[in-house]
Amino acid sequence: MEKRIKSYVAYLEEHLKNDLSAGEKKKLLKDLLIQIGFFQHERLIHLIVTVVFAILTFMVFLCGLFLQNPLMYVLVGALLILFIPYLRHYYILENNVQKLYEFYDRLEVSPLTP
Repeated sequence: MEKRIKSYVAYLEEHLKNDLSAGEKKKLLKDLLIQIGFFQHERLIHLIVTVVFAILTFMVFLCGLFLQNPLMYVLVGALLILFIPYLRHYYILENNVQKLYEFYDRLEVSPLTP
């Protein structure tokens, strides 16, 4: 998904450098709204997974404190190592969706009739 959203952002940047006709802007805006919907859905799913993963990691950490089992700390370490890529992926999704909003605003400023 990271590769897809980055390539789509690059595609939009390239198209917005050129002067577009009203029809081209309208088509690009419609496509942009569809892509924003896809990426928002992906972002929501990854937010849910990231939060659940963080809660699970915290619960395992608390179990490790109460049970005094060294293997629980190993599990906490493994979960933390896995948690970092989840955070990175969500960060990339969040920032690029924000860029898509900016592109939408730039396209929407021009007078388009529905």
